[in-house]
Amino acid sequence: VRYDPKGNVLGYEGICVDQSQRKKMEQELKKAHDFLNNIIQSSPNAIMGTDMQGNIIIWNQGAEETLGYQASETIGGMNVKDLYPEDMARQVMRMMRSDDFGGKGKLRSYPMTFKGKEGRPVEGNLSANIIYDEADREIASVGIFVDLEEQLKMERKLHNTQEQLLQSEKLAAMGRLTSQIAHELNNPLYGIMNTLELMKTEIPVGNKRRKLLEMSLSETVRVTDMLRKMLSFSKPDQEERAPVDINTILDEILLLYEKQLWEHSIKLVHSFADNLGHVHASKNQLRQVFLNLISNARDAMPEGGRLTVATEGDDYFVHITIADNGVGIKEEHLDLIFETFFTTKTDSVKGVGLGLSVCYGFIKDHGGDIKVDSQVGNGTTFTISLPVFRQKD
Repeated sequence: VRYDPKGNVLGYEGICVDQSQRKKMEQELKKAHDFLNNIIQSSPNAIMGTDMQGNIIIWNQGAEETLGYQASETIGGMNVKDLYPEDMARQVMRMMRSDDFGGKGKLRSYPMTFKGKEGRPVEGNLSANIIYDEADREIASVGIFVDLEEQLKMERKLHNTQEQLLQSEKLAAMGRLTSQIAHELNNPLYGIMNTLELMKTEIPVGNKRRKLLEMSLSETVRVTDMLRKMLSFSKPDQEERAPVDINTILDEILLLYEKQLWEHSIKLVHSFADNLGHVHASKNQLRQVFLNLISNARDAMPEGGRLTVATEGDDYFVHITIADNGVGIKEEHLDLIFETFFTTKTDSVKGVGLGLSVCYGFIKDHGGDIKVDSQVGNGTTFTISLPVFRQKD
């Protein structure tokens, strides 16, 4: 209000400030904040943030699903130390402040086991950052945790399968060796038995030598019975066979091997034919064959390469091709690779020389065939052919 010297109102004066630009900036800032919050909440991985005392200030939906705690339980109510194994929180901060784990203020993909709700261990990889203010002071930290539980389960399953495969190869080789020894001993033993029988006819029944001969003959018969039992033991039990889909078996195995091949810089290319006929086979034995061939291909490409797995078929056979572009096999070794205890692997990649001989036995036992084509420096291709299963009328 404006007054004259006598106190009379002369008029009114006001200032109108345009706030539309400020309001627009506030709206844009809120929009950006909401968008950023949306990204954090939508991440399938666990994202958590803490102040420098370790109190949790950010906890997204991924963290809720991975570790089992709700945001209402953790934000302002829990310290990150409660999630780490004993004294691990301090160690993580030390690593972040070091230059050795991704640069100062950073921790890149470090294996970590968090304690989920009710003490449940959750395995995965943690990546974390320290957040600094303008004066380069530490004000908070944020971490992203990738749950690897399923992947680690698959890797352990693959490792166990490989161990079982090696054990199976050893047992199969021992069975063959036992069988060969039994066969070799059988012939001379039968010769000894026939000789003893002939000698018996030339010695009277009451003679002391006759009793010695009968005792020797009895012991020889006992040895032949033991050999017969050895032969029976050396023959592996016939696993139950059923119609199986080759594409399904290969798909499961490649899923197990995918990460391992990637870590060895090996590109996997696969091409499965549609409408393949089923094969009457032992699924476990075919898995052993394919696991062994893929494992050999991986070892043949120490510097990385390409692994190609393909299937095709006709009315009579299903053909499986497993090819690598690795070191290859020498021509003079091609006729020997299916022999027991023969191996082309070096000391750095130890092999027992059993895998391919067992594979060969399994495929032949299924009425199929396995062929190899290889050139040194250009790689190796194994082709397996198995008869299509036909339902009997």
